[in-house]
Amino acid sequence: MKAIHVTEFGGSEHMILAEAERTVPAAGEVLIRVKAASVNFADIKARYGKKGGGPLPYIPGIDCTGTIEALGNGVKGLIPGQRVIAFPSKGSYAEHAVAPAMLTFPIPENISDIQAAALPIAGITSLKLLEEVARIQHGETVLIHAGAGGVGTTAIQLARILGAGKVIATAGSPEKTAYAMEAGADYAACYTKEDFQVNVMEWTEGKGADVILDSVAGAVTEKSLDCLAPFGRLVNFGNASGKAGSVQTSDLHSSCRSLLGFSFGMVRKKKPHLVKASAEKIIGLLETGRLRMKIGKTFSLAEAAEAHNWIESRQSMGKTILIID
Repeated sequence: MKAIHVTEFGGSEHMILAEAERTVPAAGEVLIRVKAASVNFADIKARYGKKGGGPLPYIPGIDCTGTIEALGNGVKGLIPGQRVIAFPSKGSYAEHAVAPAMLTFPIPENISDIQAAALPIAGITSLKLLEEVARIQHGETVLIHAGAGGVGTTAIQLARILGAGKVIATAGSPEKTAYAMEAGADYAACYTKEDFQVNVMEWTEGKGADVILDSVAGAVTEKSLDCLAPFGRLVNFGNASGKAGSVQTSDLHSSCRSLLGFSFGMVRKKKPHLVKASAEKIIGLLETGRLRMKIGKTFSLAEAAEAHNWIESRQSMGKTILIID
């Protein structure tokens, strides 16, 4: 089979399309003929050797959609020929991938391969952030940073589905704020050109946001506390800025506000049994049309390095997808 191999940690020039041996599924695993895979920021971090990459050479990618070709011993509830989304254990930038059956979920025929490929990381992460971690309540105001990205545009839609009264987004350029508005945000601020916390307080009539989703960290986290409402929940789930934010405990306890952390990668690794319910719910929302994944660009498998460069350029919006079959 053909697959992308990362041969050295560093730039995208170390991503090479080459032949790879097709893995036989072990007990509890499924072999998937990959149709499409999403490109995630985590893939780029792994390529630099920061998290999740290696040992070299390795096949990148953490989610995909495709068709089951074979089952390992003991797998129940899945059958060959079934369309699925999955979280492969050894990369998804390939014509075939092996995934744990516990992290493989059937999808209906009316969901396209591109929509399905965009769903796993962005959809399940967004749902868990809002529903389980932040415990969103009906009528609350939600602020979503990096609102033009895959998680951002998905979380904007889910916040509304889950009953948010007002949805606010931030992004790094006017083009991206417009994209977040297209996804359904009521307001959007460009955090590189204006003090978003001032805007949020104005748009909420001085009350602040009840829920803030933060994948940027650094100064964005610090400024978020200036517009987090009493009893509000700030959820950090990434550090795209590359910097840590500084938080004073006195900013939390005296106002009954909470600072929470979340990693979907940790959930998949330590508590994979908690993924199924969220996967089934998000698939249902996509199937009925209540949710629509925002797709920015698509690339072929051979263009995987270009896809990485596109995301690293900070110009990408929505989900970036590799079409493999």
